[in-house]
Amino acid sequence: MVALLASAATPSHTGYFERIAIFETFRNGSEQGVARSSAEIVAASDDGRWLIYTDSPRRAVGVVDLRDPARPRPAGIIEMPGEPTSVAVHGRHAWVVVDQTVEHHQPQGLLLVVDWRARKVVDRCNLYGQPDAIAWDPKRRHAVIVIENERDEKIDKGALPQYPPGNLTIVPVRPGGLPDCTRMHPVGLTGLADVAPSDPEPEFVHVNRQGLAVVSLQENNHLALVDVRRRAVVQHFSAGVADVQAVDGKTDGQISLADTLSRIPREPDAVVWLDDNRFVTANEGDWRGGSRGVTMFDRQGRILWDSGAVLDHMAVRLGHYPEKRSRAKGVEPEGLAVGTFGKQRLFFVGLERAGLVAVWRDEGPRRDPTFVQMLPTLQGPEGLLALPQRGLLVVASEVDKGHRAGLSIYRWVPTTANVVPRYPMIVSSDDERGLPIGWGALSGLTADPTQPARLWAVSDSFFSHTHLYEIDATRHPARIIRRLTVTRDGQAVGYDAEGIARRAQGGFWMASEGNPDAKDTPRPNLLVRLDDEGRVMQEVPLPEVWQRQATRFGLEGVAVTGRGDDERVWAIVQREWKDDPPGHVKLLQYHPATGRWGAWRVPLSQPRRQGAWVGMSEIVAEDEQTFVLIERDNQYGPDALKQLVRVSVRGVAPAEPGAASMPVLAKTVVREVTHELARLGGGMVPDKLEGLARDISGHWYAVTDNDGVDGSNGETLLLRWPSLDAAPR
Repeated sequence: MVALLASAATPSHTGYFERIAIFETFRNGSEQGVARSSAEIVAASDDGRWLIYTDSPRRAVGVVDLRDPARPRPAGIIEMPGEPTSVAVHGRHAWVVVDQTVEHHQPQGLLLVVDWRARKVVDRCNLYGQPDAIAWDPKRRHAVIVIENERDEKIDKGALPQYPPGNLTIVPVRPGGLPDCTRMHPVGLTGLADVAPSDPEPEFVHVNRQGLAVVSLQENNHLALVDVRRRAVVQHFSAGVADVQAVDGKTDGQISLADTLSRIPREPDAVVWLDDNRFVTANEGDWRGGSRGVTMFDRQGRILWDSGAVLDHMAVRLGHYPEKRSRAKGVEPEGLAVGTFGKQRLFFVGLERAGLVAVWRDEGPRRDPTFVQMLPTLQGPEGLLALPQRGLLVVASEVDKGHRAGLSIYRWVPTTANVVPRYPMIVSSDDERGLPIGWGALSGLTADPTQPARLWAVSDSFFSHTHLYEIDATRHPARIIRRLTVTRDGQAVGYDAEGIARRAQGGFWMASEGNPDAKDTPRPNLLVRLDDEGRVMQEVPLPEVWQRQATRFGLEGVAVTGRGDDERVWAIVQREWKDDPPGHVKLLQYHPATGRWGAWRVPLSQPRRQGAWVGMSEIVAEDEQTFVLIERDNQYGPDALKQLVRVSVRGVAPAEPGAASMPVLAKTVVREVTHELARLGGGMVPDKLEGLARDISGHWYAVTDNDGVDGSNGETLLLRWPSLDAAPR
């Protein structure tokens, strides 16, 4: 188990995937973009050069030009008379199933056939229910459509049964690729499951080469096998229950792999055949489940392999564990795809709440699969599409919050060398129990004053307790080798720690951001002195005259110069306070030996986008009077503002607290970082570049804050520079 988890950072030596592009769906079909869009299910043209995806918020399907996969281009949208839920493509026709349900007890939907090149609907069939998925049989002589007729979760807390029941509808294909609506045949799925036999609620379908469809009945925790040609259920069985150990079973603001969950229904979502006898389920556990795993079955219902808690553990190791978003259900496997790349049969598992796709290699019958790697996605990976003829994987992500929803494009890199992909950039080692150290939300960075490439990071208020992380950056990916919990009087405590600085004589200074506007528990801005074990030795509030002017955008970074009586603590404020002129923030200095304070103002750059704001996120001392700051906006994407700037206080006396005026420092841009983030992230540019450090050898490091995977896709990027003038590594 430990060896498998360690491999989360290092792929199989037979090849790996790298993300090469991101296509944001809001850019399709409108020069100005739209307020809300999505990508849920994605299909491709027969040659793999065009993508067609469902965009539920816009009631449309979108088309993407993938002829150059590193530069996907918008090719327009096709409006739908309802919510498109799935799509399958054959030749010039995209078969789109559309939900038109207004009342749950009267579900209705359509099958629309779209000429995706001409951008027009050419045929349609009524489906007499609410469709959720569509797939082809092997020779595309039939389409099989899942009619879910989902329950109304507002009625009796979503309890089953609720009528009418769903089914699997089989639609013959006429010559020319159009549906024969007069010969549609619904295959009943009632009377099969023990949970709610009268209300099957089928979820997903996949057909093998023999024309056998496997259908998941998610809420019923059941699986059915349907012979498409005979239009009959030929086998069915329960998906069973799982016992999972060493998982986080509570939503309490802490990652603690200390719980055991027994007899948890798997409740599979996506299903996919590996061959004609074996298939895999992604066990989302959307209703009463939460088994967090992937299971391999044969067609008799025997379990051949189950992943257990491995996917949760891998997400913890990569900093992608969704502590708050998981609802104590873990990473929630949802989507699946399968494809042969070279001579390898690979299957892909989308982890909805972790922003990851797990890649496994099928080793054939009677052997467990081999883990290959984890891939970062946008938020909410839903639809997965393997395009082995082009060496590509496409992942559709539906969450349109923070970074916009879209498609992530990955290229397969075949190799037998010991090559490590760009991502992940930071992973955690094992704790004393042999389990991965939980981490995330790295909001500040500092370097050890005695060891090259030895860093410390701090987490912000996302977690209920503040943690310090010791990082070995001598290799790629860097490794978190130790976690300290900040304590006061022997009890773990939580600050909104936004900056950390190592002291020359040992211990740390930490900057805790205040929020005086919080209604329930307003917090002051604090400088906090810690010893080497993270124990609080001193809390230093700001002078009252400044505290009265503070807003919720407070102390964001801290630096230390000197030692002993000459020690100075420097803190940068993120955004303007009430007494600051527009476009200026405070740089503060504290002298611990005397308790005296001083301040300067630093000008901010203008936002690059309408509605954006710009602020400072970190401070590092180059010498006792010169500092490098992170300046960033709150935007995602390649046109966001992320840069390093330099200021100096040499020859400029600070203003004392309460002074009528405050000197303004000159600022110069040292390094533009946005395009470097885009290159390292395969097109992904996060909003929060928050940590910066320079080690004893003069090397520089910067890190992004993933917000604990809450409103974020979970990626943490670590940049490295031999000097600020050098190209990144």
